[in-house]
Amino acid sequence: MLSSKNWIGKASAGVILGFVLALGLCGAFARFGPGAIGFFSAQGQVTMWLMAPLWAGILSFCFLFQTGLRAWGWLGLANLCVWGLLYAVGFVGS
Repeated sequence: MLSSKNWIGKASAGVILGFVLALGLCGAFARFGPGAIGFFSAQGQVTMWLMAPLWAGILSFCFLFQTGLRAWGWLGLANLCVWGLLYAVGFVGS
């Protein structure tokens, strides 16, 4: 059931964790996507322009959670998965 309860928790999860998740997803696209990695390459430009729609989509999706705590939990888990993958392949932390 959708309601307007807990919208501060949901919105804050979407703004904070949604940004970090969108950044990680763009990093995964840059790492595993086609083409060479570079800011002025075509892939670099697509990655840069992909950030805002991804973040907006994640922020919009957060309001479908029943509570703010669930939004924080699921987005936190998604962040751990994405950033863990990037760390495991050596794209982050080297």
